[in-house]
Amino acid sequence: MNRETYLRRIWRMQGELKKQGVDIALFADRNNLIYFTGITDFECMSIVIPVEGEPHIVSLWLDAEFVRSRVPCEHVVGYPFPATNLGARTVEVIKSMGYESPRIGFGKYFVEFSVYDALRTGLPKAEFVSIATAGYVVRSVKDADEIARMRRAGSIVVEGMRAAFETVRPGLKEVEVVAEAEHAMRKAGSQGAPFRMQVLVPERQLLTHPYAGETVIGNNQAIVIHLGATFEGYVAKMCRTIGLGSVNLETEHIYDVLLETRLAAMAAVKPPLPARDVYKAAYDVVEAAGYGREFLEVIGYGVGIRQSEFYPIISKTGDHVIEKDMVIDILLSTIYKKGVGGPRVTDTILVTDGGVEVLTDFPVEMVHK
Repeated sequence: MNRETYLRRIWRMQGELKKQGVDIALFADRNNLIYFTGITDFECMSIVIPVEGEPHIVSLWLDAEFVRSRVPCEHVVGYPFPATNLGARTVEVIKSMGYESPRIGFGKYFVEFSVYDALRTGLPKAEFVSIATAGYVVRSVKDADEIARMRRAGSIVVEGMRAAFETVRPGLKEVEVVAEAEHAMRKAGSQGAPFRMQVLVPERQLLTHPYAGETVIGNNQAIVIHLGATFEGYVAKMCRTIGLGSVNLETEHIYDVLLETRLAAMAAVKPPLPARDVYKAAYDVVEAAGYGREFLEVIGYGVGIRQSEFYPIISKTGDHVIEKDMVIDILLSTIYKKGVGGPRVTDTILVTDGGVEVLTDFPVEMVHK
């Protein structure tokens, strides 16, 4: 990461700290460390970002030289384990910065208990607050490097979907199809799945968070395939539905409605605009088709280092603002009608000046095998 990019990310975080009256942002989670350092080869590390001044990075002493070579941070502090640990050294760093009773902000995924325990013991006057939303806001607008990584991740997911479509057939287990897709994505450069991927028979498609398992795929079914890939810390994901044999006619109709809904939602993206406007464009199509009661109130999220970043959230009443260079997914949900609902189509989309660029460019029509 060059210093200009590094500082721009730090300054954005410091701006949010000033708004909330927080002295320090402390991140020890993998997602935020990737964002603020640009590296992925680390464990047991933290970054302390003061409201003003230079951040400090705390890393295992064996990694410190590597971190210095990759991150333009002026203060990289190593620690020898087990002589000391991440929590204790982070407390020392905070005190060296002149803080005794700071307001310390944490992201959504916080830190492990041993680090928290060291903080509350070593800084007994500290106050701990959430800056989860601020963290997502800072990460929501992507720079050129992030967009390039996500384009690459999108092209990798396409290879996985192509392999899944070629593989899926009656008699295979859901997990066997995912295995072939993941193998193809690994060969194309994926550095790991960002979530528990899905190949789902109809009776499992209306669960909230299902994933590919031991269920055997049958004939005459619409099969949902939801894949994701990671490239240098950044994610792309895609969902498609494939028909095996003769598929229920209403299920096919629902998928056609979702395809129309997808187009309406993408056409509505003209930044800057409230996320609820995109939701309304989608909902109007679903309602006109008679399925308004079966449609969820959230249909998309930001995408970046995580597969679902909680800014912006595309929802019925959402006031999050969709801006140029955000990356979002659209139509995460389906039409939840028991017995026939469940097909899905989802893409990772870059918001541009004039609309959108689909990063997961793969045919959307329901293919039949």
